Amino acid sequence: MKNIKTNSPYAWLLAARPKTLTAAVIPVLLGSALAFSDGMFSPSSAGLCLAFACGMQTAANFINDLYDCLKGSDRTDRLGPRRACAEGWISPYAMKWGIGLMLLFSCLAGLGLLYTSWGMLPHGGWELVILGMVCVLFAFLYTTYLSYKGWGDVLVLLFFGFVPVGGTYYVQTATLGADVWILSLVSGLVIDTLLTVNNYRDREQDALSGKLTLVVRLGERFGRQTYLALGIVAVLLCTWFVYSGRLTWMEFVWAPCVYFYLHTLTFRKMCHIRSGKKLNGILGETSRNMLFMGLLLSVALAR
Repeated sequence: MKNIKTNSPYAWLLAARPKTLTAAVIPVLLGSALAFSDGMFSPSSAGLCLAFACGMQTAANFINDLYDCLKGSDRTDRLGPRRACAEGWISPYAMKWGIGLMLLFSCLAGLGLLYTSWGMLPHGGWELVILGMVCVLFAFLYTTYLSYKGWGDVLVLLFFGFVPVGGTYYVQTATLGADVWILSLVSGLVIDTLLTVNNYRDREQDALSGKLTLVVRLGERFGRQTYLALGIVAVLLCTWFVYSGRLTWMEFVWAPCVYFYLHTLTFRKMCHIRSGKKLNGILGETSRNMLFMGLLLSVALAR
């Protein structure tokens, strides 16, 4: 990667971190599956929700890349993937433009949701504008302040759980209920496993940089236990859908239970590795497990 041309398309692709888009896709997929189950699925609304979510995720990645470079948090002993600004692949000035363009793209998708809500479907209104503004605000606050104070896990539950799952379902149905809230929590917990293993891997470097994640505050053992617990609670919450009639016990076995089996295997590897760059493999497996959970649960719910 030493010959990457500054501000080249490949440099921008690396900065966008496309593998992280799984976390943006899963909540929209789950919210849409629930809407489909209720006979109110709207492909246009679901597509715009997906565009907004992916655009915001990419913008957040750009903000994180730029701010950590300016702050000096991307140290030479970094264990995770190399960052575009820190490596000189993208100039800080160009990255600011990239952030602006991705936010513009997301806002245009949001405006499209207003059109589909007001014009094609009688759902939604200015509450969507407020929600979009909150998403933009916290994209900056997370990277520049809140993640350094240990609020990352709470924000994942909100912005990869309740906001995207609930928002996706709401713009298609104009309703919210217990099933939506439970599914939002399941989504947030599963996606938080990715943040947890990321913070677990970076705990020593984060401590030196003053980034006080929960793993830094409460220790390595807490990080491991939290990773396992998130998967356990997410699967247990899925029993609600058996109770509500959304899933059969057989569907519960081949969706949440298959995920938990994979999650447990990854957890055991994580406990064996404990530290170092080999944890990047655990990050990859966690992303895979999340995707399986999102796909399998969506198929089961949309039947």
